Amino acid sequence: MASAWNSLKNHHDYMGLALEEAHKAYAHEEVPVGAVLVGPGGEVLGRAHNAPVALHDPTAHAEILALRQASKVLGNYRLPGTLLYVTLEPCSMCLGAMLHARVQAVVFGAFDPKSGAAGSVVDLTKVPSLNHYIEVVHGIRAEESAELLRRFFRERRREAKCDRGRGEVPKWP
Repeated sequence: MASAWNSLKNHHDYMGLALEEAHKAYAHEEVPVGAVLVGPGGEVLGRAHNAPVALHDPTAHAEILALRQASKVLGNYRLPGTLLYVTLEPCSMCLGAMLHARVQAVVFGAFDPKSGAAGSVVDLTKVPSLNHYIEVVHGIRAEESAELLRRFFRERRREAKCDRGRGEVPKWP
């Protein structure tokens, strides 16, 4: 098993790097999600934050961007033995990319009750007909991750209410 699995402290530390990325997204007015992909030896292969607004790209989720970085670093689209740390439960698009990349495990902070694909809405990590499964660890620094998201959306709703004066809250962005 990957050395990153050896202790809860490692999970806490790597999630800290993902939280740093989430704060970058927050500072750029993107939904504050951060991701870090760690190799079998504990090395960081990719790290990113959400950027679909800035990049005009609906696939520019933190997980996808971190997978792209790691693939370039390793010169391969397959990433066996890797662990992806992400502050929010991945969506179906991101989980699908992890499956195709053969990521070993996903470690996430907060659950996503609206579009989570690792157990909340659906669970794509252990679909019997697929030839790869992804291990899941959840709840690592969950409150920090969730609070950053709550603050972001609270501020967006407040701004929208001030701008419109009618109390309507548009979908973000």
